Amino acid sequence: MTCPSCDAVASGQPMPPPWRNPQVVTSALSGILLAFGFFGSMLGLSEGMATAVYLLAVLTGGWYFIREGIETLLEEWQIGIEILMAVAAITAGLLGEWAEAAMLVFLYSISEAAEGYTEERTRNAIRALMELAPKTALLLENGREIVVPADELKAGDVFIVKPGEAVATDGEIIAGHSSLNQAPVTGESVPVEKNVGDTVFAATLNGEGALTVRVTKTTENNTLARIIQLVEDAQSSKGQSQRFIERFGRRYSPAVLAMGVLLAIIPPLFFNQPWQEWIMRATVFIVAAAPCALVISIPITLVAAMGTAGRNGILIKGGVHLENLAKVRVMTLDKTGTLTMGQPQLSHIVPLNGVPERQLLAMAAALESRSQHPLARAIIQYANAQNIDVLAADDFQSLTGAGARGLVQYEQKTEQVYIGKPDLFSELGIDLKDIKGQISELQQAGNTVILLGSEQQLYGLLAVMDPLRPEVTSAISELRQAGIEKIIMLTGDNQLAANAIAAQAGIDEVFAELKPEDKKEKVEALDKQYGRVAMVGDGVNDAPALAAAHVGIAMGAAGTDVALETADVALMADDLSRLPYLIHFSHRNWRIIQQNLMLSVLVIGSLVIGAIAGVFTLPVAVLAHEASEFIVIASGLRMLKT
Repeated sequence: MTCPSCDAVASGQPMPPPWRNPQVVTSALSGILLAFGFFGSMLGLSEGMATAVYLLAVLTGGWYFIREGIETLLEEWQIGIEILMAVAAITAGLLGEWAEAAMLVFLYSISEAAEGYTEERTRNAIRALMELAPKTALLLENGREIVVPADELKAGDVFIVKPGEAVATDGEIIAGHSSLNQAPVTGESVPVEKNVGDTVFAATLNGEGALTVRVTKTTENNTLARIIQLVEDAQSSKGQSQRFIERFGRRYSPAVLAMGVLLAIIPPLFFNQPWQEWIMRATVFIVAAAPCALVISIPITLVAAMGTAGRNGILIKGGVHLENLAKVRVMTLDKTGTLTMGQPQLSHIVPLNGVPERQLLAMAAALESRSQHPLARAIIQYANAQNIDVLAADDFQSLTGAGARGLVQYEQKTEQVYIGKPDLFSELGIDLKDIKGQISELQQAGNTVILLGSEQQLYGLLAVMDPLRPEVTSAISELRQAGIEKIIMLTGDNQLAANAIAAQAGIDEVFAELKPEDKKEKVEALDKQYGRVAMVGDGVNDAPALAAAHVGIAMGAAGTDVALETADVALMADDLSRLPYLIHFSHRNWRIIQQNLMLSVLVIGSLVIGAIAGVFTLPVAVLAHEASEFIVIASGLRMLKT
């Protein structure tokens, strides 16, 4: 089905009103001609004139869908629903029933126009988010404030956001503090406090304080633009059930046409039945059996669902992932940044072998300055708070799942220094027996222990504590209520620290000390054991596991490119309580799809039986057929509700 307004919408222009949509206009004109012919006949209009009016109504109303059906037949050699309706209308007209032919064309054309317009309105709802972003920004340049178009802002530019204004594009606060309403991006209903160093997103609304912001992303690639692009891509992708229905439709429509032809010729040829009666029954059968409601039942529901999810800060990259979510029974979660705050704090510093504490911190910060891991930020922040000058390490190399190494300079001396898990230093051949008890004690308390040293000796021990998110316990409980039967933690942290966090959160099972490839293998093993496993992580270290899971879900993805690219679903808000909502949402979507399918099959089955038995006339079949399509559309649009 085509939609003449789609080009305007795709280019970012606003949706035209219905009376400016050519498909709606031609359909309405067809209805006017139908009414004129019907009432004119009652008022004495000649039969020839009435037939001419009905014929004009058929040509007008069928202009778009008949042309589309012919193009599909000639270009793709496929018989679609449009051809079924065209054949039924032409056959009814040739039998002298032009009024019924005009009614069929009018009702089908108006349902097609309404379907296309409704679907595009649903798609356009998410694009309306772009209008929330201001078109201009107050650029701060050489001490002067200049109003410039927002799309002219470049990375590194500095602009001012006054109280009550919307943020022009993504950036980092370099002066000021305020609260921002981030609902358009993350779906969070409560304003979020922002201070120097925090990230702000395009289209979020500033509260009470003025902010000075340095641009980090232009309007073309900021978070809002990525959200809109991802939702549009998702809405154009198809779920498994939708693909099945489309494959079914490609075989079903030709079969209906063939059965209609057989129904028209076999009874008169072999059973001496009247030709006109059975040709009309065949015509009614073709209309009754056309799978319009069946075909539209799934895409309209998925489009509405993904648009609603996008407006609530949840990006679902295609209908297949939304359908898969409804079937998930086992959920695996990463620890750091998912179950925990992702804002760890340095809790213990233990220098060893005569290394001063400040030197230990300086060397650790030098290596961690090259890392993006949350534990690294804790060390760097503490070093900064202690006014320790840090020189970034040279020849830095990340040791995946274990730690890192690099050349660190301190007091005119440069050496290769390692930082990471205790296992890393065991592999280097360093004896840890003297500090094993201390490591174990810290880990049992929920700390992550990091060691620093060279290939010959240890320089010290650092313990980092990442507190549990306040919403975790209730979220885990709600996940069970939503139908998740088993909840598992997968983490690269040590077993003791992982057990401590899992006990607080109410996790069923823990697999710890896993490298990224180990997480991937564990997800694959769990999928074989339980079937349909979802993985929740930060989208960076957990990328292999996210890709391996039946559904990969990225947490707090606003501003994280890797999360948006890797995961099947992205929760824009850094809030685990959105996860139970997502599961409930997927179940509601699947229930509505099933209801629509059952209704469609029931209506088609009843109409087909009535058509073959001669119980239904063509107008009755047309009205029932189109009414069922409108009911299915209305049912699918229930997913527009939050």
